[in-house]
Amino acid sequence: MASKPHYPILDALRGVAALTVVAFHIFEAHATSPSDQIINHGYLAVDFFFLLSGFVIGYAYDDRWSKMSVGNFLRRRVERLQPMVIIGMVIGAVCFYFQASSVWPVIATVPSWKLLLVMVIGFIMIPLPPSMDIRGWNETYPLNGPGWSLFYEYVVNILYALFIRKLSKTLLTILVMLAGAVLIQYAVTSASGDVIGGWSLEPAQLRVGFTRVMYPFFAGLLLFRTVRLTRVKNAFQWCSLLLLVILAAPRIGGEQQLWMNGLYDSLCIVFLFPLIVYLGASGELITSTSKRWCKFLGDISYPIYITHYPLIYIYTAWVKDNKISLQEGYPFALLVFVSAIAIAYACLKWYDEPVRAWLQKNRVARETNSIQREKKKPALIK
Repeated sequence: MASKPHYPILDALRGVAALTVVAFHIFEAHATSPSDQIINHGYLAVDFFFLLSGFVIGYAYDDRWSKMSVGNFLRRRVERLQPMVIIGMVIGAVCFYFQASSVWPVIATVPSWKLLLVMVIGFIMIPLPPSMDIRGWNETYPLNGPGWSLFYEYVVNILYALFIRKLSKTLLTILVMLAGAVLIQYAVTSASGDVIGGWSLEPAQLRVGFTRVMYPFFAGLLLFRTVRLTRVKNAFQWCSLLLLVILAAPRIGGEQQLWMNGLYDSLCIVFLFPLIVYLGASGELITSTSKRWCKFLGDISYPIYITHYPLIYIYTAWVKDNKISLQEGYPFALLVFVSAIAIAYACLKWYDEPVRAWLQKNRVARETNSIQREKKKPALIK
């Protein structure tokens, strides 16, 4: 089963969002509250990832189910996502003791066997309860915090494969509208005035996680199934600019008007992100330079997202323990940013691509053997 060509602009936009997440996390180390956080809405990149994923999954798999089983689909998703999950956990484990800080005093007392156990559990994406937290931030994946979003990615992929792929456009529209209403209601009424959260195995955090993933993923799927793409000039430039403006916008409203920022979050997810994906999918790359840049951004988008955070832990520990201002920390912040890109690219070329090629080769061989065995079975005599 041959793979389809990608939407290069959508791949590149994922890279733009991923790089913005890295910058957001670096600045977060210096923030004293949500109000003074630079690149204030960088957390919305996760919701953008979910919507992109829904659109791309629909494009890649909606028309293949007559020749593909649920198991085959899930193997393909594991093949795509899991190698980088594993290397992200390994990097997190290697960096763990370099992250010791007053921010996470529990690190100094963690025995090696427990660290290895948490790492191995992380390899297979089993979310850890707070009782197994070895950092103190109530993360389901304390060695590599962003792993929480991959957990929800797997959940909605399973839901899609089991039954949501079979829904008519009408039923899918109803599901998306209900999920959108829940998202808006939560964002506007949340105690924090935003949609931040989802990384802890607790009832309140699980609600946040499912609220954040259900609308964008299935809205992306619905978008693919319903819209007719057009031709948009300079789509990558315009979409990148709009995405950066949304993610970098200052906090909306004050402490007495938290609902305003929640409304901003929800409106961006419900309306602006689908618009960006639509425009990006409608665009075309003309010059060889734009094609190379978009390929690079698309290639590193997932690796940098899933490998950068161990560096952020180290940088945050240094900033908090030494009370480093942004002006003082700027050169080191830039070093972290560049290092995150370099590590991601190295992991992509020396690990992820070879491993996925090997996994794909073995999967294709198994599928071919299975087809040949089916052909050799004697026909039933009527």
